[in-house]
Parts: sequence; C-alpha cells; structure tokens
Amino acid sequence: MNAAAFVMKDHSLTPAQVPPTVVETLDSAEKAALVARIQRLLKERDATLVAHYYTSPELQELADATGGYVSDSLDMARFGTECRSGTLIVAGVRFMGETAKILNPEKRVLMPDLGAECSLDLGCPIDEFAAFCDQHPDRTVVVYANTSAAVKARSDWVVTSGIALDLVKHLAEKGEKLIWAPDRHLGAYVQQETGVDMLLWNGACVVHEAFKADGLRQLRAEHPDAQVLVHPESPLDVIAQADLVGSTTALVKAVTELPAKKFIIATDNGLFHKMKLAAPDKILLEAPIVGKGATCVSCAHCPWMAMNGLRNLARVLEVGDHEIRIDEAIRERAALPIRRLLDFAKQRRQVVLGNNDA
Repeated sequence: MNAAAFVMKDHSLTPAQVPPTVVETLDSAEKAALVARIQRLLKERDATLVAHYYTSPELQELADATGGYVSDSLDMARFGTECRSGTLIVAGVRFMGETAKILNPEKRVLMPDLGAECSLDLGCPIDEFAAFCDQHPDRTVVVYANTSAAVKARSDWVVTSGIALDLVKHLAEKGEKLIWAPDRHLGAYVQQETGVDMLLWNGACVVHEAFKADGLRQLRAEHPDAQVLVHPESPLDVIAQADLVGSTTALVKAVTELPAKKFIIATDNGLFHKMKLAAPDKILLEAPIVGKGATCVSCAHCPWMAMNGLRNLARVLEVGDHEIRIDEAIRERAALPIRRLLDFAKQRRQVVLGNNDA
C-alpha cells in the first residue's frame, strides 16, 4: 500500500470535546499560604514535584525551589528514576503521570487532577489503534510520547519530537516501513524531512494545530528582525516559515543561544516562563492562533495543563488520592519501547551533538 495514498478516519477532537481553559487565580496571601503548605507537605510525604514546561509559572517555580524538576514529558519521568523520594507528584497531563509510573513502578505517582488529559492521547484509543496495527503487521509501530500506557505497550518504539528525525532515519536505513501515531502534523514533518514510508494516524494537538500560517506571515512582516521558532506538532504551512523547528527543550535552548533579540514562538505559551528565565533580555512574541497579525494573549495554552494548580496540588498532598495505576502486564510491555528509545538516544549522543531531548 502506498502510504501517501492512505486515508484514515480523522481522530482529532471536536471543539465540544475540548474543555474551556480556566487559569487559577490567587491573591498574594492565598498564594503564599499555599506555597508554604505545599513545601511542608512535600517534606512530610517524602514527595518530589515534577512539572511540565506548559504548567503555570507558580508550579514551575515551586518544583525548582523544592528540589524537583521542570522539563518535557519523558525527561520528567527519567528524573523520577534519579530522585530518592518514594512519591512523585506529576504536574502535567495524564500520559505524563503514566510514563513516570512506567519507568518508576516502585514509586507512588500522584497527579493534582487525573482529569488532565491530552488531545493526542484521547484521539488514539487503544482498541482502534490496536486494530489498525493488526491490519498492517509488516510495519514497525512508532508512537509519540503523548499516548496512553496501553498504546505504548502496543508499539515497537516510543519517540519524542527531539529525536524523531534521527530515529526514523535509523529505522529507514534498516529498510523498515512505519506506522506513526498519533500526531499527523509531527508525522507529516518527519515524513517530509526523511521520505520514509509511513502510515500516519490522523490525530492532532489542539494547541499546536491552531497556529495560523496567514497570521504568522503578517506578524513576521510586522517584525522582520524576529526569528521564528516552531514546535513540529504545528501544521506544515506554519513549520515552513520557521527559522528553527524543535522540541520544547530545543526551543528554550534556541532562545538562549541564538544571537537574535526577538523571537516569534509557535508553541504552548506556558513555555515562555522558562524562556524568560533563561533569556531575560530577549523579546518573545506569541505566534497567532486566531485572526491575523497581532499576537494573542494567553491563547495558545493547553486547557488540560491549566487544570494543574496550587490548590489541587496542596489537596492531593493532603489526601493522597489521584494515584496513577497501571496494570502490571501493560506497564512492563510499555517500558520496553521507552527503554529502547533511551538506549538509542544514549548511543546516538556519541555522534549527534546537541541532542539533549531524548
């Protein structure tokens, strides 16, 4: 079958399936009281907080201040294997908590809100995905980290955006044909860059898919001195305008190291906090997701990431519920493609310089 000719059912979420973005608001007194309470509880509960780049500045600051960690999803889980705490609190979305549990089965993994999902994960249900894979047994199954434990368990490889091109080229050199899931935009970018025979699952990230090429072109015209940084979960006509395409970690590094003073950035605006800390002298503009031209304020932000806040973090530390539980057989199977990726990344770092986003 010609991969380019294959048409799949659209697994993108409809607007009705996406919750409204509700950002936690706190006055200074309540915020200070919650931070002090959480710091105390983390010590009392032998817990460490790991937070994704897309969570609120308050959570990222708290993770940094208490010996925790702020990073991308797989790196968060990997950090869990290095810390001594018996409990990990994962501020992010559900698949991140699952990945932490997959790599740290001996630890208790809690989340502020188990309802914090991911559009890519929700758009790739295991029953449909497994049936699709069964229809193409000759293909190697590569899934993005933004998937459930069950989908990971059905895969041959788990991949992140930072190493996707390198891994797919490696598999192609071995003559392998691929199934790629769940993000069609990242898959299309990888296919465009590598020419590999890939069947793409038809899912998308609701945040990155919303970036508009026309609006970006107009914004670039208004700021001709700005460099454009784009996450590869974005549509190809947005990626085509990028000076640099990269993972969350790569985008932070670019803002820090590139000589430009102004950047237009197409990714979740939660990443701006880390960027501003790393490069306080740089001007950061949000790529537009609505209308044309000017940047929008608090537009490109995952509604499920916004479900993480200081209030429910304090609550889960007090109560100890919202625990991630995974069937052990699934967990063991899901660990294999993740560890396969980690081993591959470790080997490739010997020859691929600057790849720090495994």
